[in-house]
Amino acid sequence: MENYTQQSKKKNKKDTWSALSLAWQLGYTIAIPLVILALTGRLLDKRFGTSPWLLLVGIFLSLIISTLAIYYKTIKILSEAENKINKIDKKEKPKNRTSKPETNSNYQSPLV
Repeated sequence: MENYTQQSKKKNKKDTWSALSLAWQLGYTIAIPLVILALTGRLLDKRFGTSPWLLLVGIFLSLIISTLAIYYKTIKILSEAENKINKIDKKEKPKNRTSKPETNSNYQSPLV
C-alpha cells in the first residue's frame, strides 16, 4: 500500500511538472513574438512617422505567428498522446485468440 502511494505521488509530481512545462512553453510562444514584433513596429513607426500602423502590423503578425505555433504544438502533443495510447492498447490486446466468444443463437432482440 505504501509503495502504491509513493508511486502515485511521483506520478502526480510528474504530471504537475509536465503541465507547468506546457504552460511555460505556451506562454513564451505567445509572448516572445508579441514583444519582438510590437517593439519592432514601434521603432519603425518612430523612424518613418507612420504611428501606429507598423505597431499594429507587428501585433497582427505576432498573433498569426503565435496561433500557428500553438496549433503545431497542439498537433504534436495530440499525436504523441495518440502514440502512447496505441502502445498501451497493443500491450493489452491478446496476440492469439484461439477461442471465439460464445454467442447465444436463441437470443432475440426486444425490438423485433
